[in-house]
Amino acid sequence: MINVVNLTKRYRRRAVVDDLTFTVRPGAVTGFLGPNGAGKSTTMRLMLGLTRPDAGSVSIDGRAYRDLRYPARRVGALLETSAPHRGLTGADHLLWIARSNRVARKRVGEVLETVGLTDAARRRIGTYSLGMAQRLGLAAALLGDPAVLVLDEPVNGLDPEGIRWLRDLLGRMAADGRTVLVSSHLMTEMSLVADHVLVIHRGRLLADTGMADFIRRHGRTRVRVRPSDPGLLARELERGGASPISTPDGGLEVVGLPAAEISRLAAAHGVLLDELSTHTASLEDTFLELVGEERENGHV
Repeated sequence: MINVVNLTKRYRRRAVVDDLTFTVRPGAVTGFLGPNGAGKSTTMRLMLGLTRPDAGSVSIDGRAYRDLRYPARRVGALLETSAPHRGLTGADHLLWIARSNRVARKRVGEVLETVGLTDAARRRIGTYSLGMAQRLGLAAALLGDPAVLVLDEPVNGLDPEGIRWLRDLLGRMAADGRTVLVSSHLMTEMSLVADHVLVIHRGRLLADTGMADFIRRHGRTRVRVRPSDPGLLARELERGGASPISTPDGGLEVVGLPAAEISRLAAAHGVLLDELSTHTASLEDTFLELVGEERENGHV
């Protein structure tokens, strides 16, 4: 379990992480979301003791990361800024980490096989493609068979097959009762893998909830309708408190009224409907809606 309590980090006078408090629990994949500059990477660096907080604390199973004697056996981490020595082979890079954390040598071969790099184990890292380098970083995170994973943009550089492999891996690790925290800009992918979401903006927490609950509470459900008289129905919908938007195919997208109420309103005014369908907001739409509201409210 990762506990973040009143965490604050300032650069000059600007708070990059601002009094942040949340808990990442085991048994689920937690998505860590926020626009560029929101403070996600800084928060992860604070978790791993790479940056000192100005206030607050982070504990992993009750202890600070810097107090873990063999950290790779407790926490597996992949940060965007991490860069192994390009002159080492992939196997030697992992062997160095294994020795420094008293991890059995055989784990090097096991994780190389897990990430699909067995054939490239003796190649120098400088010859790796971006995707191979990302797989090596994931191998390093898995090396100590940790109970906690902290991954910053782990799908960067992976091809579609690699992304699907990672999604399945993270799901299995969470099912095993591990704590998995993942940041990503790929909202569609995050919607497929995350059970829980943390959303931050300008270093402050905006949401800490289950994926389905996040979309239900913050997303806008839209109803698509193709009426025989779009103009008439649009006027009546506006009178009923809805917000209809015309679509290129002569239909309407409606926010603010459920499909059943729209159907009754159309019938009351003799408007025939060729289509009436409800569309739940995607994670991307919900995220942009929430961040947009923050900007409109002057929190940018």
